[in-house]
Amino acid sequence: MKTLIVVSCVLPAVLAASCVGAQSFPVKPVRMINPAAPGGNSDIFFRQLSPRMSEALGQQLIIDYRPGAGGVVGAEITAKSPPDGYTTAIVAGSFVINPSLMRKLPYDTVRDFTPLGLIVDVPAGTVVHPSLPVKNVKELIAFARARPGEINYSSSGPGALGHLSGELLSSLTKIKIVHIPYKGIAPATIDLVAGHVQLSFASIPVIIGHVQAGRLRLLAQAGEKRATSLPNVPTMQEAGVPGYVVSSPFSFIGPAGMPRPIAERLNDALVKALNDPANRKALIAQGAEPVGNTIDEHAAFIRREIEKWRQVIQNAGIQPQ
Repeated sequence: MKTLIVVSCVLPAVLAASCVGAQSFPVKPVRMINPAAPGGNSDIFFRQLSPRMSEALGQQLIIDYRPGAGGVVGAEITAKSPPDGYTTAIVAGSFVINPSLMRKLPYDTVRDFTPLGLIVDVPAGTVVHPSLPVKNVKELIAFARARPGEINYSSSGPGALGHLSGELLSSLTKIKIVHIPYKGIAPATIDLVAGHVQLSFASIPVIIGHVQAGRLRLLAQAGEKRATSLPNVPTMQEAGVPGYVVSSPFSFIGPAGMPRPIAERLNDALVKALNDPANRKALIAQGAEPVGNTIDEHAAFIRREIEKWRQVIQNAGIQPQ
């Protein structure tokens, strides 16, 4: 009987250690890597949610900025950290696009991470300069078909979400619009407002002020459903482009191999923070749609987004670098 007890304890030693760790987790602050520079959307979302998440965990969340290479630097650090729950990350839409744009990522986006929940989805908006004589998406498509190659659209750079959004529209509607890349979303938006380009696909928080001031015309937003902050603006699908869904997902992730109880604890903290009425109101006011799905739902979402953008990039003839 003694031998049986010894064997039953020794064989699952790793599992037992994980269970003990999960029961006591967390006993120290949790690091959240931000693969972007301070001041961006991910920074804003972290600062909004971290107090409530820290309260739910009983430990402080500490942000660690690790920008570079389109989010790859911070993601690599996360992937190579111990899967004990004390290193997590908040990653933007580039996380699911990079596998199709970069030949040699230092990690596998599906295999090397633990999904911990989708934080928010920031829908893109299809926006035009008022000089373009179109009032809705159907008119935009008709205008582009009648004048192939005459409409220029701006983005923050080659392979950016704004670029791929234009490629997706071209692919689905068989129109030809010309991509004009800029070094960042700020100059791309400035030139759109000035009328140097006629069209852009930018996140709602970036363009909403210009739309409200009448400097730009918002034709549709590209989320799966209408944005809470813009209930009267149709989605691209409602506007006549089935299958057109573009948003910038911000995900909560950790290294692969994280014990499920620890992952669930982190996911629970995120969901509680997102369900806080004050947090929801603040996020929606910024043009973000709070999500807070389960670990398994988040994993499925990541796989779907990777495949969607892989097809868009291949169809557009964009070569991975």
